[in-house]
Amino acid sequence: MKKAVSSFLAATALFAAPGVLSHFATGFAQAAPASGQIQMDPAEYQDYDNAVNKQTTPQTQAPALEAYLTKYPKSAVKQDVLVRLMIDYSSFDAAKAISTADKVLQLDPNNLQALTVEAVFRSQQAANEKDPAAHQADLDAAASYAQKGLAVTKPASVSDSDFSAQTAKIFPTFYSTIGNDDLAKKDYAGAISAFKSELAATPIAQTQAPGTALQDTYYLGQAYYLSTPPDYVNCTFYTTRAASYAPANFQAQLQPLASYCYKKYHGGADGYDAVVTAAKANLNPPDGFTIVPAPSDADIAAKTVASTPDLATLALSDKEFILANGKPEDADKVFATVKGKGDKIPDATVISATPDQVQVAYSDDAVQSKTADFTFNMKTPLKTVPAVGSKITLMGIWASYTQKPLMITMSDGEEVKKGPVKPPVRRR
Repeated sequence: MKKAVSSFLAATALFAAPGVLSHFATGFAQAAPASGQIQMDPAEYQDYDNAVNKQTTPQTQAPALEAYLTKYPKSAVKQDVLVRLMIDYSSFDAAKAISTADKVLQLDPNNLQALTVEAVFRSQQAANEKDPAAHQADLDAAASYAQKGLAVTKPASVSDSDFSAQTAKIFPTFYSTIGNDDLAKKDYAGAISAFKSELAATPIAQTQAPGTALQDTYYLGQAYYLSTPPDYVNCTFYTTRAASYAPANFQAQLQPLASYCYKKYHGGADGYDAVVTAAKANLNPPDGFTIVPAPSDADIAAKTVASTPDLATLALSDKEFILANGKPEDADKVFATVKGKGDKIPDATVISATPDQVQVAYSDDAVQSKTADFTFNMKTPLKTVPAVGSKITLMGIWASYTQKPLMITMSDGEEVKKGPVKPPVRRR
């Protein structure tokens, strides 16, 4: 289970809070011509006033502002007009919002509004990009603008209180942008740092409601899980917090990773309620937060072998666990009870397939990591090769296994169709 959990990633766009840029229209100080400040020809002022004050929607104001800039390319208020135009486009045309932000930054490389537009809309552009290289390039560009935004110093024309209010609103977005870029690049330490900075800069109520902060709480836990070695304790805490506050229709997508990390570290589901309580009450693991670690997998396998009178009665998942994790002598004892016998592997996930051989993932670990743990050498070539990622039930005879990494080889493989199928008989 060393890859991202795709079920939640598919829901990212739905989980993000809408209107990220809606505060632009009122949250930033705007320069405007005033009597005694900027000298403007009456005809130009009339065009300016028509574009800025007479239009009632972004869709009507944008062309009026464009017309003004075309007519007065050297206007004393060009930057102000471009910022207004950028804000208008941000509500209905992402591509033009980005191109207008580019123009603003040519005039003012430290313009916080333009850096925000670049970070937000280039991230959205990446989400819609199917080509992996272009997707990563968009994320990298978004993160670069976010880094510049975090380094912006207060303009002399803006008060301390106004600048603090501006950065408080937008810095979490910059941290989120950087964290998602690092996560995509598998820089998990960088992602952890960025997401934790984002949560620290976000009002606590927003971390408990559907939106970017709650989404990134889950990604923070995921980054801990994907680290080398995995940090199952922090993975458990942050993914549990995300699942606990997520809307009901998302909880089923978030909970599996939280449960997996907990069981992987603790060895079972007992005591998990205490984690839920702590995660809901705290943004980060509180002092003294611990999860009791489980015995080693080899110890669990040895205990199971010692306490089971008839190893042949073990469930398929238990047999596979011992084959994968037990001491060689324990694994061999279990395999001796199945070697040469027919068995059915139900609802396995196809990893690769040819007419003569099908490799499938059966255990939770194998399914999550998309790694085969069973190889079926088919008795007769398949007429229809199953698609990668599809579910299939196969019959076969236990032939051999290797432990590290686990691969169980089944001979005389057959696909199980609807209706009863008899186990294959070992041929003499």
